[in-house]
Amino acid sequence: MQPRRIARELALLSLSQLPKNVDKLSEKQLDDVVVAAVRAMTAEAHEALENASSELKQGYDRLLSSEHRGSDLKSAHELVSESINLTQKAIEQVGLALELPEFVQLASQVEVRRYALEILTTVCNRREEIDAQLTEALVDWQLERLPHIDRDVLRLAIAEIEYLGTPERVVVNEAVELVKRYSSEDAHRFVNGVLRRALDLRETDTANTDAANTGAVNTTEAKPSSLP
Repeated sequence: MQPRRIARELALLSLSQLPKNVDKLSEKQLDDVVVAAVRAMTAEAHEALENASSELKQGYDRLLSSEHRGSDLKSAHELVSESINLTQKAIEQVGLALELPEFVQLASQVEVRRYALEILTTVCNRREEIDAQLTEALVDWQLERLPHIDRDVLRLAIAEIEYLGTPERVVVNEAVELVKRYSSEDAHRFVNGVLRRALDLRETDTANTDAANTGAVNTTEAKPSSLP
């Protein structure tokens, strides 16, 4: 796992725990939120292992039932299929539980925590500008009515692009991966589309500003001198 990828994920998990009024949050309070997010991930690892154990037990019970009801081929087939599905879910849960300790370890590193705090601070300090940019990019949607995970990912992405100088391609790709992990099945397409529109509008505004500035310079140069 890359440190900045972990920092983004940590910032996302922390952002969901911030109060609505973030104007007066100190760096110490933000740091406490980050620590709480790391603890939440640790708890999630334990929960994943417990879920895996439960899924495996259910799968085993289904297999026993299929043996006892072997005369009914259809029922036995269904029970075996359920057992396989439960076992697959258990494997996925174990995979998540094995991945999380690495996340927690990296999230405790100074470099990771520092960048997560930098992203959070930027989102808090620039919330109005970030939300205005996202609102302009949304088509037939209201920012505050988006699922909170999608909204938070979008805010983090704009903060990195506009104020932290992270390359656009990196940010968009990372935002897509975050919503794939934490949001609904099709959310990554929506988030990708909104960020693409935001970047297009940003380029258009920059081009218009440059054109206006060039025109002003040319007008000044072309103005005849009143001196003899």
